[in-house]
Amino acid sequence: FIVCMGLYVKYSVSEANVAKNILPLLFVTIGFGLVGFVDDFKKLVLKNTKGLKPIYKMLGLLIIAVAYTLFLTNVLKIGTATYIPFLKIYINMPIWLYIPFAIFVLLGTTNAVNLTDGIDGLATTVTTIILAFFTTVGIILGVKEIVLVGATLVGACLGFLLFNLHPAKVFMGDTGSLLLGGAIAGIALYLKMPIILVIVALVPVIETISVMLQVTYYKKTGKMLIEVAVDNVYSIISGGNKEYYLTYQGNRMHVINSIKTAVGVQPINEENNNNPSNSNANNENTTTNQQTNTENSENNNQTSNSQNSAN
Repeated sequence: FIVCMGLYVKYSVSEANVAKNILPLLFVTIGFGLVGFVDDFKKLVLKNTKGLKPIYKMLGLLIIAVAYTLFLTNVLKIGTATYIPFLKIYINMPIWLYIPFAIFVLLGTTNAVNLTDGIDGLATTVTTIILAFFTTVGIILGVKEIVLVGATLVGACLGFLLFNLHPAKVFMGDTGSLLLGGAIAGIALYLKMPIILVIVALVPVIETISVMLQVTYYKKTGKMLIEVAVDNVYSIISGGNKEYYLTYQGNRMHVINSIKTAVGVQPINEENNNNPSNSNANNENTTTNQQTNTENSENNNQTSNSQNSAN
């Protein structure tokens, strides 16, 4: 937060537009984190094991999600265009459909990351890779505010990961998981790429689906659908080695997450390379540089001739 605010102060002088666009990203990130902080504070400090009531937690997240979505559509006026991966097209949603869709993306992603926070280092590593993906997209597309916020969050996650790998000494709790989920969803919507989360955030998606199926099946039958939740809580129940399991599961998830983020960034990179406007811009820059070099050469020749004549 301190780093991002420092960036805002710095760019408010030199690049006011970039500074202005950083604020909504900070709002959705810190806002979701504050909701998680209230929950953690009640559990750890006030010794209330139930924490923040689920209905109040969802209400807080909903208020922030609505505010962020309305800011994007009414203040920044980014439109409702949404990128479709691999088809390499944008579709324009009606505003009445886009607003609930964006709110669903924000709430769904945040809770998915929260559910992923189960074994040491998993949520941190998964979100670091996802944030690195969106930071790379920001570099490719030249969206400076995304690069600044994304790189700051990646650095924070890597620093935290030093103390969160197995055996974890520090846990992020709802403060960290909701904050990172809000950041990921907020950046995805800002870049008009929420659908690509299905690819790059596959691990949280699988976690969410497995928990939903598990809870629904248990309520109806009184039995577990599967022995344990997918890729999260543990196989010690069946006598496995905990340390080996955590290391194996964590490494496997990191490899899977890295592969799918690479798959996700490929069509964006191809589209950017094939974009006529980018090609024209590059051609214009090349032409300008050539003209500048020609003019400099002519000036040098004229200066040289003048000196020779004087001699």
